[in-house]
Amino acid sequence: MSISASPLAPFRVLDLSRVRAGPTCARFLADFGAEVIRIEAPAGVDPNEAMFANRDSGDFQNLHRNKHSLTLNLKQPEGREIFLKLAAEADVVIENWRPDVKTRLGLDYDTLKAVNPRIILASISGFGQTGPYASRPGFDQIIQGMGGLMSVTGFPGQGPVRAGLAVSDASAGLFAALGVLTALLERERSGQGQWVQASLLHAMIAMMDFQAARYLVDGETPVQIGNDHPLTSPMGLFEAADGYLNLGASGDGNWLRLCRALEQPQWLEDPLYATEPRRVEHRAQLNAALNTVFATGTVAHWTRLLNEAGVPAGPVYSIPQVFEDEQVRHLQVAADVTAPDGAIRQLVSQPTVLSRTPATLRTTAPTPGEHTEIILRGLGYDDAGITALRARHIV
Repeated sequence: MSISASPLAPFRVLDLSRVRAGPTCARFLADFGAEVIRIEAPAGVDPNEAMFANRDSGDFQNLHRNKHSLTLNLKQPEGREIFLKLAAEADVVIENWRPDVKTRLGLDYDTLKAVNPRIILASISGFGQTGPYASRPGFDQIIQGMGGLMSVTGFPGQGPVRAGLAVSDASAGLFAALGVLTALLERERSGQGQWVQASLLHAMIAMMDFQAARYLVDGETPVQIGNDHPLTSPMGLFEAADGYLNLGASGDGNWLRLCRALEQPQWLEDPLYATEPRRVEHRAQLNAALNTVFATGTVAHWTRLLNEAGVPAGPVYSIPQVFEDEQVRHLQVAADVTAPDGAIRQLVSQPTVLSRTPATLRTTAPTPGEHTEIILRGLGYDDAGITALRARHIV
């Protein structure tokens, strides 16, 4: 499929973001064909530029594929002028600075709206654009703690545990992308842009989902419960003869199928297991009985047997095993993309699948300022003008 046939091909996105949440938002748009221009400071301008020095790392390549790069010193009037020229013709601006930074730089929503009433500004912050914590720096580790995730992750009594991935960063980026797409749809009707806001804190609490609802609606305080599920049983991790088996036999239908598949009809007659609440109440006893059965066979045996019976079950993979799985290969989760030097990289493909206009992995992450000249020429700058801008470290 050509880039022009991609669903977001008509849209230009200016990406001012760094680290993970903002780039995740921009990556989603880029994968579906939007022209995403990553705005980066010229060398020596950004005191944190060392954080992004290893552009060959898998993390950087995965976050910034399909994007262009323009170096631009936004702290200088000429740099700001160039950015506003781009914004006048752009559709979306993404930033994840602290809320006051865009105002100091003169790139706040009201300023952008004045040069382009159709512009959509997506602002991602740690704690929101206003409020008592608005000026705080927001990192995923901190937000996992403040959003409640660490309080329910891990085993009882072991203390708070962080999840092994950047949950609040990734979810905030995706919520922001959803907001951008919604704003673009609404703009078709109104002709007006708007300010889309997402925060790591709000996103993290939203991702707590049923755990948060348990407190708000039911008045329950969720706690650590290890690999078990707080509301249903049997669901959790069990020990087979050669490793760990994940089991998800929630609900009476799955419970019936589980007992039949394991040839344990007496469990169906046991009053301790007669209902879901009773199975949760007597979880320890039930888990012990299940472990006794599962110890007699391999993970592969039980996975096959239970899935054939309609009971959700599966192995626990290491990351290499994930990408060796036949279903993962079938879904083409690891997708090839060719670097400018001809080398083939494998990156994680876009998980949102469209039947007619799918996402594509077209290019690896750009080098710093790789597209500066072509973008500036599109704004009318000639060789002399570009040379002068470089000499003054504007680009």
